Amino acid sequence: QVQLVESGGGLVQPGSSLKLSCIASEDISREAVAWYRQAPGKQRELVGTSFAAGSPNLVDSVKGRFAISRYNSANAVYLQMTSLKPDDTAVYYCNIPFTDIWGQGTQVTVSS
Repeated sequence: QVQLVESGGGLVQPGSSLKLSCIASEDISREAVAWYRQAPGKQRELVGTSFAAGSPNLVDSVKGRFAISRYNSANAVYLQMTSLKPDDTAVYYCNIPFTDIWGQGTQVTVSS
């Protein structure tokens, strides 16, 4: 079964940028990959999805600030985050939709 590993999180100030990586243990070029986040005390929520073909989509709350890209030759999907806000503080996960395949998560903290 494919495994996913996220990285790139950290503590940043409001207005900063971060790029998260989701690296798969095998070829995911034919798979969609979704990014989720879970803030303290809140339910996990979808951030956006990279599809095997076509453009990725993002939820309204991050459109214009976040972008998703993929590099299939590296089995990688990226979440580029800009203009970060304290409300973006969460653990960020990647997932293959409609499966129980999740990474371990990477913490993003936005604070001054």
